[in-house]
Amino acid sequence: MMTQDEVTKVLSDVELVPCAEMALADARRLVEACLEADVPALVHREACAKPGCSPKFQVLVRPEDGLRVATLLQQRWMDSIQREGVLADGASPFALPATEDGEPPCPACGTVAPLVAGACADCGLQLE
Repeated sequence: MMTQDEVTKVLSDVELVPCAEMALADARRLVEACLEADVPALVHREACAKPGCSPKFQVLVRPEDGLRVATLLQQRWMDSIQREGVLADGASPFALPATEDGEPPCPACGTVAPLVAGACADCGLQLE
């Protein structure tokens, strides 16, 4: 696990990008998970000029670490789904249910129709 001193040193002179915006407690938990995965990350308060705006915090990382953080977030989400027991064993949360005629809905637009040359008949998303 990276220490705060190591993070400060690694991120001192590099470009940082926000990978998530959330409440402070959630941002701190995400940064902790990033550090456990050896991904340097910081919590940054996002300034909001709107009256009555609740405080928002960003998790900042190097651009090249964005995919690692996305993978980490997805794994944490999958872990929470499994902990809660909301899926049948072996089921995928990404699988879309098929209709009565066996055609799955398009993941982009929701159209239920046979594919045209491997693409959604409505939006054209290539699915095969």
